[in-house]
Amino acid sequence: MSDTKAFYLTTPIYYVNDAPHIGHAYTTTAGDVLTRWHRQRGERVWFLTGVDEHGQKVMRTAEANDVTPTEWVDRLVGTAWVPVLETIDAANDDFIRTTEVRHKERVQRFLQGLKDKGEIYEGKYDGPYCVACEEFKLPGDLLDGEGDYAGQKVCPVHGRPVEQVSETNWFFRLSAYAEKLLAHYEANPLAVEPQSACNEVTSFLRGGLQDLSISRSSFDWGIPVPWDPSQVVYVWFDALLNYATAVGLGDEPGTPGAEQFASTWPADVHLVGKDILRFHAVIWPAMLMAADLPLPKKVFAHGWLLVGGEKMSKTKLTGIAPSQIIDHFGSDAFRYYFLRSITFGSDGSFSWEDMSARYTSELANGLGNLASRGAAMVGKYCDGVLPEATAYSDAEAALQALLAETVVTADDAILALDFQTGIGAVRQFVDAVNLYVTEQAPWVLAKDEANLARLHTVLYTICESLRAIAVLHHAVMPKATASLWQQLGADIALGRLVDQRVTDAGRWGQLPVGTTVTKGANLFPRLEDPAS
Repeated sequence: MSDTKAFYLTTPIYYVNDAPHIGHAYTTTAGDVLTRWHRQRGERVWFLTGVDEHGQKVMRTAEANDVTPTEWVDRLVGTAWVPVLETIDAANDDFIRTTEVRHKERVQRFLQGLKDKGEIYEGKYDGPYCVACEEFKLPGDLLDGEGDYAGQKVCPVHGRPVEQVSETNWFFRLSAYAEKLLAHYEANPLAVEPQSACNEVTSFLRGGLQDLSISRSSFDWGIPVPWDPSQVVYVWFDALLNYATAVGLGDEPGTPGAEQFASTWPADVHLVGKDILRFHAVIWPAMLMAADLPLPKKVFAHGWLLVGGEKMSKTKLTGIAPSQIIDHFGSDAFRYYFLRSITFGSDGSFSWEDMSARYTSELANGLGNLASRGAAMVGKYCDGVLPEATAYSDAEAALQALLAETVVTADDAILALDFQTGIGAVRQFVDAVNLYVTEQAPWVLAKDEANLARLHTVLYTICESLRAIAVLHHAVMPKATASLWQQLGADIALGRLVDQRVTDAGRWGQLPVGTTVTKGANLFPRLEDPAS
């Protein structure tokens, strides 16, 4: 195990009460792009995703489908949740299921440790509970129902009535950590982002905290409480621990699990949807504080994907499967579009028409056309052999300067989870190279042998620019850039694309003269309107 701590990123673990929609894929794609980028900076990375399989919601869904909870989760994980990772080209290092033995045992050990420290006590819970959220609600969280739900209190997220729960459960002394958490966030202002999320958390904490019921006694689909097997661990207390159990939480010193935990924890980034922010920025760090464990460095709450003005949701029948989009546009375009068109941290609307327009203008007519023209002209004018640049002018100098600036802008932005700015900077460089091609008109230069040196310089500049673009866009569009890398002959001349450093992408002249350039299939073929 390396002595260097890994850059550790997690997605939420997703409920398996239904198949994934593009809201889930959006979060995982963001995590995948960020971790691929860190890998191409030469860092050791650990990228975790997974599924949350316990709780009342999953149990009821299984019952509604006339199967056991185990049968339900095994079927959905195998046929939907694991396959979607391949669909979106996620390169995760681990996938955790909360029904795994490694998770169960570590959760029970953690819980017993808190009980032994006096952090857990027995008590009575009477109050509202949203099964869809799997959350004990505060009365002030609820809204007045309308229509069929008039006269009832409804969950603000799902718009459905909550249930009144009365149970004797085990409680965690969450109230003891309000001031400690406030002090932590005041000392670490970037620990919750974006700023609006941080403001929400600190405002909530200033109102004080109530102790949290961390067990359920009215059903049995969950991890048994170690000292009271008549109860199961509250699904959120169970689920939040996955981030640490997946990397060896509490394993004996000297074991592989303990070594992994030492070289991975704390998490550098927890990606979450804004609707589960409080769990991750209030309950989770309080649990870690109680166990004397380091807190995650950052919780980043992104916005919702909206369809027809509403959050993407299976409950409200607005869920869209990733394959519905990827089967038409391809996974690279899916990844590019959602991180390019939406400010990460804000809500964003999905529109098929907008995606079609961006695909055509930015990918097919932009990068795809540039790659196709560059390879075709080297083939036509230089027999497919990359020529030498000997006559640099101000036009090339301007492109080289812009590339160096683009690398810095993209690196800074993506490290800050500002994917839109980072991807946009590379796109602006693509536009600049396309404009350069139009202005330099190599097809005109080729008509006069006296312009041969100039023609060669222009062609080299196009291909070297494409080399840098492939490196900078690889984290976002791994398939298209791998094809481009091969067409440029860079796989033979420079080695694997995944090994190229993004921070070194702006160093001009890396693609060797004499490399064989081959025009391959279009990176982004023009698509027919599926409605036509």
